[in-house]
Amino acid sequence: MKILSYILVYRRFLLIVFTLLVLLPLPIIVRTKEAECAYTLFVIAMFWLTEALPLSVTALLPGLMFPLFGIMTSKKVASAYFKDFHLLLIGVICLATSIEKWNLHKRIALRMVMTVGVNPAWLTLGFMSSTAFLSMWLSNTSTAAMVMPIVEAVAQQIISAEAEVEATQMTHFSGSINHGLETDEGVETNERKEKTIPVPGYSNDAGKISSKTELEKNSGTGTKYRTERDHMMCKLMCLCIAYSSTIGGLTTITGTSTNLIFAEHFNMRYPDCHCINFGSWFMLSFPAAIIILLLSWIWLQWLFLGFNFKEMFTCGKTKTAKQKACAEVIKQEYQKLGPMRYQEIVTLVLFAVMALLWFSRDPGFISGWSALFPKYPGFATDSTVALLIGILFFLIPAKRLTKTTPTGEIVAFDYSPLITWKEFQSFMPWDIAILVGGGFALADGCEESGLSKWIGNKLSPLGSLPVWLIILISSLLVTSLTEVASNPATITLLLPILSPLAEAIQVNPLYILIPSTLCTSFAFLLPVANPPNAIVFSYGHLKVIDMVKAGLGVNIVGVAVVMLGMSTWIGAMFDLSTYPSWAPPISNETMP
Repeated sequence: MKILSYILVYRRFLLIVFTLLVLLPLPIIVRTKEAECAYTLFVIAMFWLTEALPLSVTALLPGLMFPLFGIMTSKKVASAYFKDFHLLLIGVICLATSIEKWNLHKRIALRMVMTVGVNPAWLTLGFMSSTAFLSMWLSNTSTAAMVMPIVEAVAQQIISAEAEVEATQMTHFSGSINHGLETDEGVETNERKEKTIPVPGYSNDAGKISSKTELEKNSGTGTKYRTERDHMMCKLMCLCIAYSSTIGGLTTITGTSTNLIFAEHFNMRYPDCHCINFGSWFMLSFPAAIIILLLSWIWLQWLFLGFNFKEMFTCGKTKTAKQKACAEVIKQEYQKLGPMRYQEIVTLVLFAVMALLWFSRDPGFISGWSALFPKYPGFATDSTVALLIGILFFLIPAKRLTKTTPTGEIVAFDYSPLITWKEFQSFMPWDIAILVGGGFALADGCEESGLSKWIGNKLSPLGSLPVWLIILISSLLVTSLTEVASNPATITLLLPILSPLAEAIQVNPLYILIPSTLCTSFAFLLPVANPPNAIVFSYGHLKVIDMVKAGLGVNIVGVAVVMLGMSTWIGAMFDLSTYPSWAPPISNETMP
């Protein structure tokens, strides 16, 4: 038993040593560059899947192993760790930092929810829409973390208001009642109501625990919720936030790291394509995201609360006490923000300018502003726009800094910009930056060693299968793998394999890479599958089986919509029916 306890304690260390030793015969016996690169690939894949080492630390292994195996020089590997992607990421994080610093994200979310009304079904759709919109520009994780406290406050207020209404009805129907008990009950109800209102500026965890404890104390059944429907409503609202934050990230290249990784990999491998940019990605993914969002809303609504079309679309219906309480909470949260401040307006303007410049750089159907520089075609990219706007956040004044002179006079001595470098550093995901760099280095190593061509040659018999079946198999493979591995690690690992597969079977690489990239974000089944799932799971309303049942349906919807898109609007955008001239031809001379 003592040995088992030691194994349990040092399991990660033992796994690392075991992996390195078990796979070591591959480069020793075969003694080719392909085998040595495959050894590196397998080791990194195992460490990414098991997280025996931190993901970003594992991403540094190509910088160690490729020079030792003679695959790439250390200088060449190091250059792969900082690409155009990283400049784009820096500009986007500048925007996200300013949005969150000045609470613009909260204003947008509350305003959108207030617009759709307080009917439970419409309220859920409002939360999903606002969350998805924010996730287009912010990270999925920060979006879920920001919206969930608002959702929790609304849910707890609905439960509290319903209890208050029932208490009032019981008093009315009982006729003569002990006034002392009535007073106590009224005081208790008010106390409960006060305790469920979150304190501004604090994490909602404490408030959540407090409100749950109070509900347990006042419930005759001893459960957390007054009724099963209340519990179902909390589950529904939690899952809506988790899933919509992920779905919203699909729509823009900057919305999630997997999109960025794909764009950088694709543009590096196929530099003559010039078909993947911010505008083209939005055009292909936005319809898919809208359809997935609406179908997921219908699925989750039906699964947890039922879907009553008559109740949803009845006009002029009197609001229930529950709906009024919900509307009041949202209104109060919005009023706490006060009038829109100068800093929010400037951030919103820069946000709009950045999006406009991204869309208009090279829209495809007309000439964009990049045509103004004909001598330097392809020099300006989306990262150029991101850096331009990002630098402005450090230049534009946000407020004056003042000090008091010895005479008591208050004078301004400097100004504070919209964001500071320290604030930017706290938001910048350096771990993702290193992880993506490691993926680029791994892809370069696969090319230099000839492993990519070898894989493509071995997979070429798959060309006899129907293309739609190949896409379906790769999409299901990616969707399954991303449930147990991080999304960035999954796409980074598979892109160097799927690209040569497409080339070997003479299929447009976009035909396989686009659905695989989109499906990498479909990590809906488990709390550990992605950070938004973990955030909503931590609120205590969900069980793992709830997420599995709901997530399975959303996964099926997602894969089906992606398959539909590839055969309709996406296929029409990129002419996927033919093998493109910008993709490398497969010839016998190039095969190892």
